[in-house]
Amino acid sequence: MPQMSKVELYAAIRRDHRGGMSMRELERKHGVTWRTVRKALDSSWPEPRKELPPRATTLDPYKPVIDEILRADLDAPRKQRHTVTRIFHRLIEEHGADISYGVVRYYVAGRKPEILVESGKAPLEAFVPQTHLPGHEAEVDFGDVTVRLAGELVTCYLFSFRLSYSGKAVHRPVDRTTGASCVLLR
Repeated sequence: MPQMSKVELYAAIRRDHRGGMSMRELERKHGVTWRTVRKALDSSWPEPRKELPPRATTLDPYKPVIDEILRADLDAPRKQRHTVTRIFHRLIEEHGADISYGVVRYYVAGRKPEILVESGKAPLEAFVPQTHLPGHEAEVDFGDVTVRLAGELVTCYLFSFRLSYSGKAVHRPVDRTTGASCVLLR
């Protein structure tokens, strides 16, 4: 049997149960325990996965040192700031750290923007939702398009109009020479 997601498994169990299968038959058919069958019948969505606490890393004892270096660099001239390589070498030389360069680089890449925000030197990331009121905004474009009309290529003007609120659009090609409407066949 191909592997299916938990949502699909729950749906299949409920469908078979509505078809008249007993709990034991459902267990055997789907290869699950009675607890899983009970959960599937009680709820249409599986429980979300439990978040595990973050594991300790070899970098944990040195994170305050790195943070202090990054905070000191906020006031330093641009050319005198620490690179990731220099931070890595300082950890090895001054603190005897036994860590890899990649771990330090990954931590600094994520932590540097956070420290900038904490210090007030960088704005928080913000999301501004777009809202379009009915009848207030539209997009219009006009250009050339080449279409095959009655077996020959004809260059037409294309008028495109889109309403921002509903997303509805109108596209009208017009023959450049005659002014007649062209029909686009796809």
